[in-house]
Amino acid sequence: MRELKNKEKELDNTLVKKSRNKTLLQHIENILELVEGSELKDDFFQKAKKSIDFVAKKMKLTMNQAVLFAVFIEKSDDNSIEIRDLSQFVKCRNIKIISLMKDIDELENRRLIRCSRRNDKPSYRVPFDVIKAIKQNSIYELKNTKNLSAIELFGHIEILIEEKRDKEITYEALLDELDSLIEDNPSLAFCQQIKIYIASFCSTRRSFLLLVLFCHYFINESDDCIGFHNLEDFFEKMEFRHLKELLKSGDHKLLEIKLIENANDNGMGNKEYFKLTNEAKEKLFVELDIKTTQSNNKKELMLYGSIPSKELFYNKREQSQITQLTSLLRKDNFLSIQEKLEKGGMRKGFACLFYGAPGTGKTETVYQIARSTGRDIMMVDISETKSMWYGESEKRIKGIFDKYKSFLKTCEVAPILLFNEADAVIGKRKDAGQGSIDQTENAIQNILLQEMENLEGIMIATTNLTQNLDKAFERRFLYKIEFEKPCIEAKEKIWQTMLPTLSEQERLELANNYNFSGGQIENIVRKYSVDSILSGVTPTLETVHSYCQSEFLYKNEERKRIGFN
Repeated sequence: MRELKNKEKELDNTLVKKSRNKTLLQHIENILELVEGSELKDDFFQKAKKSIDFVAKKMKLTMNQAVLFAVFIEKSDDNSIEIRDLSQFVKCRNIKIISLMKDIDELENRRLIRCSRRNDKPSYRVPFDVIKAIKQNSIYELKNTKNLSAIELFGHIEILIEEKRDKEITYEALLDELDSLIEDNPSLAFCQQIKIYIASFCSTRRSFLLLVLFCHYFINESDDCIGFHNLEDFFEKMEFRHLKELLKSGDHKLLEIKLIENANDNGMGNKEYFKLTNEAKEKLFVELDIKTTQSNNKKELMLYGSIPSKELFYNKREQSQITQLTSLLRKDNFLSIQEKLEKGGMRKGFACLFYGAPGTGKTETVYQIARSTGRDIMMVDISETKSMWYGESEKRIKGIFDKYKSFLKTCEVAPILLFNEADAVIGKRKDAGQGSIDQTENAIQNILLQEMENLEGIMIATTNLTQNLDKAFERRFLYKIEFEKPCIEAKEKIWQTMLPTLSEQERLELANNYNFSGGQIENIVRKYSVDSILSGVTPTLETVHSYCQSEFLYKNEERKRIGFN
């Protein structure tokens, strides 16, 4: 009997030892295996006790916090985890998880999870740094905020600004965190100067935040032309309205004491845009190697000098239209035409539509026009303008045009605003009375139409679809260029440029047999090149024909053009 008890004790000791040898991630995995579908009943906590105790002790959490953290880790591939996701995983009612909100809040305070509260509906994510620490069997520690360099300080400020922009921290929490950063780094000239301003002039927390925002945009985003759209996300609605009135009237304290000033607009102060004064920059950024003169923010532009030259081939009609448009957009011609249009009481902006089948060179044509006319490109990511949050999409599309207007004011040559693959925002508007998504899309389109009406620069939209184009947009595009599949002569030149080893007879054979776009021919040539590299043997013409056959989506039929019958 005593021998049996000794064996049982040895077995328990072995299990304890094995448990201790498990990594943090393995203990979390064990918790997850037991908690799934457990309804968080007592027998789960008994079965998972060793792993829960391990995680709780190592991470200094309570038992409930350790279990909740494990479930958040399981859902960490989702950046929008909701309460119902947790309750569905453990098969309990939402009210059970809601009763544990204090524990969830503590996980958030420890920055083990982050919470976004858009429209008062919380959703959570697990930061990558937390997951990385767990994988390394270590505890995630809050980043040190004391004795920072000026660059490190602004790195912390950037993180806080992004969290507020994503609604992951409240207005008050943002101010508290910024206060702590200033207090934790008293040796920095920046923090010393901020404290002087706060004590002497900026007595309100709102003015303090505004000044920090101007510093953030200048240092972290190289942006020295700040519009109201840059500030709106950081203040409560009523507070922002009051702030806007003070700035527009010139009565804000930061303007009075010459810390900020109106951005220049052809030598005149622009009441819609602001920047730090040179005097403020000299005092605030002593530790940083910067120029105090106004900087043009090129961060969001594709610089024309970075665009590689590429020879494009068009049909005669397209070539004529593109040559004409390129000539109009040359700097001297464009300014002269704008002056004449303005004198005639007409809109002076150029809105152009490039439409046609995929792979016909629409986007590349924009690049080459920009390169030859010396114009940078502000590229619009259509997916970024469409948010799941009501009202957010309208704000984003307005922000795009506000940013473009700031570029028009600060860039010597007007850049091109490129809406690439714009089908999603210039299609036919939905009927009134439809769902909230349709209403949001209509609101986006209304803003876009208004901005096109008031456009002073150059906008080019590309689209594969033309039948679904809204008539109101069609009227606002001054130039509309259709990109068709290249003619035989153009295709023969494309084959010659991309695959110079082909003879003239072989090029003509391919051009006559396959009605390909330039993009399709490029795909085929890429396959040709890859095969040459892998096999060390130059593919034959017969192999090129096989590539051409595989490029078709339909047997014995030319690929159908998207958007065309």
